Amino acid sequence: MSEFRKSETATFANGCFWCTEAVFQELKGVEKVTSGYTGGRVENPTYEQVCNKDTGHAECLQIEYDPEQISFDELLEVFWKTHDPTTLNRQGNDVGPQYRSAIFYHNESQKEKAEMYKEKLDKSGIFDAPIVTTIEPFTVFYPAENYHSDYFKRNPSQPYCYYVIRPKMEKFKKIFGDKLKENA
Repeated sequence: MSEFRKSETATFANGCFWCTEAVFQELKGVEKVTSGYTGGRVENPTYEQVCNKDTGHAECLQIEYDPEQISFDELLEVFWKTHDPTTLNRQGNDVGPQYRSAIFYHNESQKEKAEMYKEKLDKSGIFDAPIVTTIEPFTVFYPAENYHSDYFKRNPSQPYCYYVIRPKMEKFKKIFGDKLKENA
């Protein structure tokens, strides 16, 4: 008798999806990470359209995960600790509304947890500025073009990957070593 496992979905926008995809792919319990766009007003946007900053979309990740192996709370912890939630429409040198910090919740439980975590972090004083991350209802997800998939894995020597993503991954692995997949 086979046992049916139900995966759940989280959708996060926390900067360039090349960087964020690499992070979430390494977590135990994460089954699939798809780079794409959400939160805008243009149907089926292209990367070029989103980069032109007038579609309203954010670069985001659609994360399918096994809640028996990793919880939404743990995904939120990784989300908050792997980007700067205090910079409006910016992550490092990546500037524009497509790089905004946002959580697109799929149900009331995700909304409540995201709001609670944000409020707790804001009150803690851990950041020098207020958190600007928005918490919005998920509506529609548009997968990015295929060449964005597994970008860091396929292009580790590309300058952006080497100088921006690699150091971020090294830091991530030190902080979340206990949550990584065996081969990470």
